[in-house]
Amino acid sequence: MRDDLVPLETLISLEGKTALITGGAAGIGKAIAHRLAEAGADLVLVDRSEQGLAGAKAELRAWGRAIGTHVVDLGTKAAIDGLWEVLADRPPDILVNNAGIYPDRRFEDVDEEHYRLVMAVNLDAVFWMCQGFIKKRGRKGGVIVNIGSIEAVMPFKDDMSVYSAGKSAVITLTRAIASEQAKHGFRANVVVPGGIDTPGTRGMAKGILKGRLGLLKVGYDFLQRLPARRRGQPDDIARVVLFLASDLSAFMHGSAVPVDGGFLSK
Repeated sequence: MRDDLVPLETLISLEGKTALITGGAAGIGKAIAHRLAEAGADLVLVDRSEQGLAGAKAELRAWGRAIGTHVVDLGTKAAIDGLWEVLADRPPDILVNNAGIYPDRRFEDVDEEHYRLVMAVNLDAVFWMCQGFIKKRGRKGGVIVNIGSIEAVMPFKDDMSVYSAGKSAVITLTRAIASEQAKHGFRANVVVPGGIDTPGTRGMAKGILKGRLGLLKVGYDFLQRLPARRRGQPDDIARVVLFLASDLSAFMHGSAVPVDGGFLSK
């Protein structure tokens, strides 16, 4: 082995670091928590579900890491500001903005309430969480991993215009942060998932049983686009987040990394 090579176990290790994960109570967020804890990180889990957080914390204790939980409505800036005040004495080293919602609605039927709700959680919260993280970390720097969506790059499902617009902005925001903040020691990248099997997406699938048979065709057509011919699992995303959170990706700034089973390649 070359003497100048940093050992792989050192590059991937998150020992001594703390990672904050929004939407950490279930699905992709919980899978990310597992992988970051496995790599040595202590955890701060943020979610709107107190019950979900309690369950996730109990499950994650097996890794032997410190775990803090915070029930936060990420749709309001005041709640986000309050969270950062609580964390001011020891801000996390890593921020993963995973929380999101995806209610569908015909473009013609989108009203201001729907628009503002979706944007508040999917875009505004990411902006304010990143801002709070950078302000609290100061010149110590840190790592940001945002979660986007293939709908931001290639809208596929009808009635998701607000979601697609918000996630597209998340990609651009991530690149802007990477450009502006690298000189202060921050790295920011974005994962672009597609077709992941989570409680949320399974909830959408239940719409088929409620008479929304159009969703059946959407699901079939989606799978036909995938060279992998399978839906992704939360851990497929978690592995890439771990890579971006660790020093394995030390020279990556503003990258948008598709983890989509090949959807965008077709």
